[in-house]
Amino acid sequence: MRLLTLLAMLCTGSLIAQTQYEFIESEGVGKRELKIQLPRNYDENSDKHYPLIVVLNGDYLFEVTAGNVDYMAYWDDMPEAIVVGINQENTQGDDFIISDVNHFPTQEGATFFEFLGLELVPYMQDNFRVAEFIVGVGHGASANFINFYCFRKSPLFQAYISLSPNLSLYMSDNLTERLSSINTPIMYYLSTGGEDLKSNRNSIKALHEMLKTVENKYVDYYFDNFENANHYTLVGEALPKALQHIFRVYQPISKVEYKNNIVTLDTSPVEYLIQKYDKIKTLFGIEKQILTNDFRAIAAAINKNETYKYFEDLAKLAQKVYPETVLKNYYLGRYFEANNNIKRAIKAYQEAYIYQEIDGITKDDLLERADQLKAEYGY
Repeated sequence: MRLLTLLAMLCTGSLIAQTQYEFIESEGVGKRELKIQLPRNYDENSDKHYPLIVVLNGDYLFEVTAGNVDYMAYWDDMPEAIVVGINQENTQGDDFIISDVNHFPTQEGATFFEFLGLELVPYMQDNFRVAEFIVGVGHGASANFINFYCFRKSPLFQAYISLSPNLSLYMSDNLTERLSSINTPIMYYLSTGGEDLKSNRNSIKALHEMLKTVENKYVDYYFDNFENANHYTLVGEALPKALQHIFRVYQPISKVEYKNNIVTLDTSPVEYLIQKYDKIKTLFGIEKQILTNDFRAIAAAINKNETYKYFEDLAKLAQKVYPETVLKNYYLGRYFEANNNIKRAIKAYQEAYIYQEIDGITKDDLLERADQLKAEYGY
C-alpha cells in the first residue's frame, strides 16, 4: 500500500506547484534563503516563460502569496507565475533602513536595495524561465520599501502590491509625484483595514486621496479598505483582490466586462477581443489562445446589438485560432443568414462535417440547420 502511495505521488507530482528552497550568496547582504514556487508542469513546458512575483518578508508572506497564485492560475484567473520569497526573519530591521536626511534607503538598506535589483532578480532570470513582467509584494515596512523601486529610471517592478505600508517620511508626496510623471506602464495596489495600525491607516488613507487624483494613462491604481480587517488579517483578503486586479485582462470575459465594456461598444467587438489578447501578450509576455468562452461573449454581443456584419470577422478569427474546428463555419453561417445569403449559409454549415466539434457546437447541429434552411427556402 505504501509503495502504491509513493508511485501515485511520483506520477502526480508534476500536477502540483513545486516549491524549493535555495540559498543565494551575496557579497553585500551575505547568504540569504529563498523560497521558490514553480508553476505546475514547469519542467514539461520547457518553452514557456512566466511572470515573476518577488515577495519580501518571505518568511511569513511567501506561502499565502504562493498559495493564491497557484489557486488563481489553476482556474485560469491569472497566468501561471514563478514566486520567489526572501526570508527576512532576522534581517528586516537592517534591510529596510531609510536615511533621516534624504529619506531613501541607506547603509544596510541601500545594500539590500541593490541586492534585490542587481542580484536576486538577475539570479531568477538566469536560472528560471522568467518573463519581463515582475510584481513586487510587501507588507508593513517592506510594502513601503518596494516603492523605492518605482523611483528608478527603469522601475524594477511593473506591478506593486502594497499591503498596509508603514509609509516613510515624504513617501506619499514622492510617490504621487512619480506616478504622475512616469511614462512606463505601472500597476499599483494599495490596501488598509478598519482595524489597521492607526498610524498606518491614517497615512494610507491620505496617500489614497492623493493617488486617486493622479491622471496618467500609464498608471493603473486600485485601493481596498477592508473594514473588519487588522494589520495582519487584511493580508489574506488583500492578496487575492490584488492579483485579481493586476491580472484582470488575462481573465475570461466576465458578466461585468460583457455588460460594461462590450455591449456598450460603438466599434467592433471582434477588435475588442483581439486587443484584449494583444494586451495580454504585451503586458505579460504570454501568447494566450483566445478562449471559446470569449468567442461566445462576443457572439452574444453581436446578437444583442444586431450588428451581424461582425460575424464575418469573428469567423475569420475563429479560422485563425481554431482552424480544425467547426467554429468558423458556425459564425460564417450566421453571417450569411443575417445577410439573407441563404445558399452560402447552407454551404458553410454543410462544410462543417469535415471539422472537429468544439464548445458544444456539433456537426449534427450545423447540418440540421442547413437542412432547415433548405426546407424553409425551398433549396
